[in-house]
Amino acid sequence: MRNNIKQQAIFLFQKKGFSETSIQDIVEAVHVTKGSFYYYFTSKESLLMEIHMDYIENLLAEQHRLYEPTSQSAREKLTGTVVLLLTKIKEDGASARIFYREMRHLQEAGYSHIVERRNQFRRQIEEVITEGIHNREFRQNLNPALTTLALLGITNWSYQWFDPDGELSDREAAAYFVDLLLHGMLPKEHE
Repeated sequence: MRNNIKQQAIFLFQKKGFSETSIQDIVEAVHVTKGSFYYYFTSKESLLMEIHMDYIENLLAEQHRLYEPTSQSAREKLTGTVVLLLTKIKEDGASARIFYREMRHLQEAGYSHIVERRNQFRRQIEEVITEGIHNREFRQNLNPALTTLALLGITNWSYQWFDPDGELSDREAAAYFVDLLLHGMLPKEHE
């Protein structure tokens, strides 16, 4: 039941937005009472927080699996990161849209926690870029923080326009973005 409530809330939050979706809308869609809702969630905000936590914790776990093999180059890890982010949007588009669009509705403590988890994800990408600079896979004059923000800006905004059934698959779009990023990051011949 908990998962049914959460899945229906994800559908409604994506369709109507968090602010425009009431607890009554959710319970009517799941065909349960408000008492059932409150048995599993203390509030609509706690439900939103759980959706955010599920999404970011899954991203962090996938990132950990991706970065775990130390034999991979920084370039391979970066490519995997872009594929991960676009694939996640393809496979879990409704949750992705809520994660990127509805964060502003989290209560202060929850908001701070999600920001810290997002920052952890970002810092790990930054470390991969720094590793690539040290290994001379990438240009020596790159700013790892700014490059990470560029990568995240490209990938995170794709929830707005990426159509998994469209012209490009998630992997093709990822390959394009990686190619676009890396041609500006590869070492120059004279370095």
